[in-house]
Amino acid sequence: MEVPAINLKAIVLVHWLLTIWACMVSWLPNSFAWGNFSVLAVGVWAIAQRDSIDAVLMFLMGLVVTILTDIVHFGIYYPVNDFAVDTRFRFSAGMAILSLLLKPASCFFVYQMYRERGGDYNVNFGFPSVSRDRDAYQSIDQQEESSPPANPFNQAQDSKPAVRTY
Repeated sequence: MEVPAINLKAIVLVHWLLTIWACMVSWLPNSFAWGNFSVLAVGVWAIAQRDSIDAVLMFLMGLVVTILTDIVHFGIYYPVNDFAVDTRFRFSAGMAILSLLLKPASCFFVYQMYRERGGDYNVNFGFPSVSRDRDAYQSIDQQEESSPPANPFNQAQDSKPAVRTY
């Protein structure tokens, strides 16, 4: 399946703009802005260094972390009663929620960009896996005919004892 190429600049710009609009009204704490702008700074680093796999991976991991922290921020700081909510607050909250909704799609495209740059992130949890590829196995039934194994207890008769220096 061919994935359309999305420019990394567009992803960073959209999330930067949505974060600016989300921070217009001070209903979210400063940690929301610091977290999102820090991740976007790593995104700018990923744009600046086109061959860096680490920058794209750090941007991807940062987006995943901000998804979780944004959910926590909205759950804690969203006002329960809506009677004193003005239009600016609703716009700000809407942009913050829209940013959160776009982040999984952004993660998908950033992961595709990570793969394009040569990254291959395989997660291994330590569980044994079964493989059907038997080309890598070596048979233990046949031994090589090159030389018999060395026996340290049976030394040859013509060998001289080593000279000890004290």
